[in-house]
Amino acid sequence: MFRPAALAFFRDLAASNTKAWFDAHRDVYEREVREPMARLVEEVDVRLGTVAPEITGTPKRNIFRIHRDIRFANDKSPYKTRATCWWGHRDAARGEAGAHPGAGFYFELGVRAVEAGGGTWQPERHTVNAIRAAIVDDPDAFAEIVTAPDFVRTYGQLDPEGMLQRLPRGYAAGHPAERWLRYCSFTATAAVPRRELASAALPDRLVERYVVLLPLVRFLNSAQGLRAVSRR
Repeated sequence: MFRPAALAFFRDLAASNTKAWFDAHRDVYEREVREPMARLVEEVDVRLGTVAPEITGTPKRNIFRIHRDIRFANDKSPYKTRATCWWGHRDAARGEAGAHPGAGFYFELGVRAVEAGGGTWQPERHTVNAIRAAIVDDPDAFAEIVTAPDFVRTYGQLDPEGMLQRLPRGYAAGHPAERWLRYCSFTATAAVPRRELASAALPDRLVERYVVLLPLVRFLNSAQGLRAVSRR
């Protein structure tokens, strides 16, 4: 899928992160990064049609822009040194105020890491509250998902990024779901060996990881009012 030139592009971009450099190497980005990523999105989408029909992705909608939003950033580098794509619930909100973003799967290729994972990342407070309410309703079911042997073997644990030091307001110490209520993001991430990048089997290897994550993704989507389906 991806040739070594893809990672070389991002290493060079990290060293010369300017519009002039990017414009001079745009053809490399398109050929080595953007086009293989588009094929990956399409091929994974086909496979998800069998195992998780409600999760979809297209190159136009689900490849993140390489341009950074630098309006409020101290770092004014104009480009990300990674490429990221996403497969999400077909009925999830797309920017509507007060709506839920849904949970799904992602893939990242860059100088920092090559990763696969999924979940719901840094949602707004109303979505966090909806997920916490679902956990409180059945803490054993949630615990079973994120401590399952396949989950632990593949992902280790939920990503701890942004966890609260204390329980959120309204929950007392000793709550049956105390371990999970301090999370503000509900994601899990696994490293992808770089030897997989060049393989035609990369979409299959990613979907194998996503199947392990599917119970968590469906739990999070159900909490946000997004249902699983049996076919497209």
